Amino acid sequence: MRIDPRTPVVVGGGQVNERNGGVEPVDLIVRAARDAAEQAGAPKLLENVDSVRVVGLLSWRYRDPGALVAERLGAAPAHTGYTGNGGSTPQVLVNAAAEDIAAGRADVILIAGAESWRTRMKLRAKGERPAWTKQDESVPAAEIIVPDVPMEAESERRIGLDRPSYVYPLFEQALRVSAGRTIAEHAEYMGALWSSFSEMAATNPHAWTQRALTAAEIAQPSENNRWISTPYPKLLNSNNMVDQGAALILCSAEAAERFGVPRSEWVFPHSGTESHDTDAIAARGALDRSAAIRIGARRALELARVGIDDVSFLDIYSCFPSAVQVAAIELGLDPSGTQRPLTCTGGLTFAGGPWNNYSTHAIATVVSRLRESPGTYGLVTANSGYLTKHAFGVYSTEPPVDGFRRENVQAEVDAEPTTAVAESHDGVAEIESWTVAFGRDGNPEKAFVAARVPGGARTLAVVTDSGDLRELAEAEMAGRRLRVEQSGTARLD
Repeated sequence: MRIDPRTPVVVGGGQVNERNGGVEPVDLIVRAARDAAEQAGAPKLLENVDSVRVVGLLSWRYRDPGALVAERLGAAPAHTGYTGNGGSTPQVLVNAAAEDIAAGRADVILIAGAESWRTRMKLRAKGERPAWTKQDESVPAAEIIVPDVPMEAESERRIGLDRPSYVYPLFEQALRVSAGRTIAEHAEYMGALWSSFSEMAATNPHAWTQRALTAAEIAQPSENNRWISTPYPKLLNSNNMVDQGAALILCSAEAAERFGVPRSEWVFPHSGTESHDTDAIAARGALDRSAAIRIGARRALELARVGIDDVSFLDIYSCFPSAVQVAAIELGLDPSGTQRPLTCTGGLTFAGGPWNNYSTHAIATVVSRLRESPGTYGLVTANSGYLTKHAFGVYSTEPPVDGFRRENVQAEVDAEPTTAVAESHDGVAEIESWTVAFGRDGNPEKAFVAARVPGGARTLAVVTDSGDLRELAEAEMAGRRLRVEQSGTARLD
């Protein structure tokens, strides 16, 4: 078929691991960008970038990292952009870049991100700071093209429920209860799922940890696999202690031809969607489901004129096992991962979890797999916050019949039922889900509980009593009564 010259195409996806440390994030981005251009067989692309769009960085602050990247690459882009925090941002950036290219607003766009978190934490432990590039106030701050994801509703803030390692275990317990599995059975289930991810990482040359682990190694707490928050020991959490970078080069079909990119390297974004669930966790319709994933992913597939069974390469955002299971259920897939792989990278535990930038690695990996299997389709799902904001992208080496199509499906998501929130309940409630957070010394520190109050509203509470913590850490608590105070503290009844 004839390809419209404005058709957006991914021509390169570079990835780097810096195991020796010491390299600042913008230099990791430059290395990844050069790797992407080498894949495309067109190094001149980098000198002709119209726009550099950088995923929000946590390991170092720059006023405009895109400007530094462009300077190091010898480019003079008309535009640089930066994002707030959120793991869905890489796919959002691809969706927006494809739209801009199709509309003629840009010809060549570089999307990239990196973290040198492992280096920063090692230096911090010694009381040192790296001598990395600093931009003073004379450098205009880059345009924020994707805002931060909201991660602090009042019902969460008041009890200190303030990080993913506290929240995703609540989703996990809800999944277990819905499935009717015992605590021991579910530990085996999670271990088997994550073992399949480690097996994929063992085959991924860009994975940070390239070693297959058994289900028991992953799910059973040990000296090297301490409890973080039940039911998750360390190996069921994202691994942020990495120095990694990834970059994607998108351009128009006309530009790809002009710069001599071989047709075998072209991968077409077919569709992209975005959606979000309620900002407040307590307001979710169910803790083990996501209307935004169900509706957003379905629409992305519809826009690409394919079904989930037509997708050969799938990468579900995998910060924690519950994120994978919820997404798989909403996609109509087996959440155990036994029927088909749910990742192409190995996920954030094994391939690496460079904060906001994991999905840039996922897209680069899916693009590579598609090149190896021409005519197939790939789907990437990306997630910000606490299963809060989502972005989806469908890709193929075959051009889209209808051109690239993007849609925001939020109106349909907003029509889905939610749950009333009791922010300051005072009285008895029934436990719906719970997690016990442990300190580095191996002792339980506090527990967070999602509970239903009389009338059906959901309240969130924190438990600190040592006896209650032991019971919450070991026993089945679904349906157990507790007494909640107006302050948000609670005791088992």
